[in-house]
Amino acid sequence: MRFEQKNILLIGGTSGIGLATARLLQQQGATVVVASRKPSEEIKELGIAHVTLDVLAFDRAFTADLPAELHGFVYFPGSIKLRPFERMSVEDFMQEYELNVLGAVQCLKAVLPLLKKPTHASIVLFSTVAARLGMPFHSSIASSKAALEGLAVSLAAEYATTGIRVNAIAPSLTATPLAQSLLSTPEKAEAAAKRHPLGRVGKPEDLASAALYLLSDESSWMTGQILRPDGGMSSVKLF
Repeated sequence: MRFEQKNILLIGGTSGIGLATARLLQQQGATVVVASRKPSEEIKELGIAHVTLDVLAFDRAFTADLPAELHGFVYFPGSIKLRPFERMSVEDFMQEYELNVLGAVQCLKAVLPLLKKPTHASIVLFSTVAARLGMPFHSSIASSKAALEGLAVSLAAEYATTGIRVNAIAPSLTATPLAQSLLSTPEKAEAAAKRHPLGRVGKPEDLASAALYLLSDESSWMTGQILRPDGGMSSVKLF
């Protein structure tokens, strides 16, 4: 996969899966722009362009610093707030929805004119295995990410004739800073690995490779799909 002369915007790509995606895209020749509240040291070291954006205090002025056209867009923001349903407030659900869905909606509405300029463009949204597989304590995350999957397939239908493709990725637990508390001891890490049929949790590079595929011309006949690189969690039971 080569990305020369392609401009890719990553929303929230400063660590974990986003950083791995930025690094791979840069290696493949893409011009990468990361939009987040502040750049990480890794993004600075890679020399990747950064624009300031807080998706919870949205200001579309960030688009002034973007290239004249975009060939790809990836929305990474999410959270891991695992709590019993009875301890969650309506405000907790609203915060998840604002981060996962409304943040993506506002970003997409702001950059859609730039995505329409090339002949073909690709939008990639990040969901979670919990949007399909019932898991305890995931009610706020699962419901908002399920809405994001609905957004993906709806937009895929709406923009199919324009050359814009829209797909989503629904990973299981991945070893990122966001998931650090769930993998903080050898015992936790071993238990998490055993819950997956393939016997390990995800690596950022696993999901970055999936994102690159969906952004690339190799996936030019794919839209409205939810890829599930989750170690078999959502579809395989060994015993």
